[in-house]
Amino acid sequence: QVQLVESGGGLVQAGGSLRLSCAASGRTFSTYDMGWFRQAPGKEREFVAKIRWSTATYYADSVKGRFTISRDNAKNTVYLQMNSLKPEDTAVYYCAADLLRRGYNSDEYDYWGQGTQVTVSS
Repeated sequence: QVQLVESGGGLVQAGGSLRLSCAASGRTFSTYDMGWFRQAPGKEREFVAKIRWSTATYYADSVKGRFTISRDNAKNTVYLQMNSLKPEDTAVYYCAADLLRRGYNSDEYDYWGQGTQVTVSS
């Protein structure tokens, strides 16, 4: 079992920044991949970013160059630094754990956090 708790969401103006955190517990954090997804009202949940156990990173085209995913294995925490935020980034953001080190589809992730709301005003 893995427990995930997100924090850091909030309301920000367009062009601003936020940093999301996701604290993990229950398994050896350094051995599995972590991802961030988001879901806007009326839309499907979509992939945002992934960081592998090896620290290799991957991003959705919509956030590339603006968002940075990172991890601190000593703190069992993954981060999502979001810069140059746009109103279209407004969504509930979820972190997720991929224990089998698979891909970018939400059904390839084994555990999910409760989500944190990010709202970007224009």
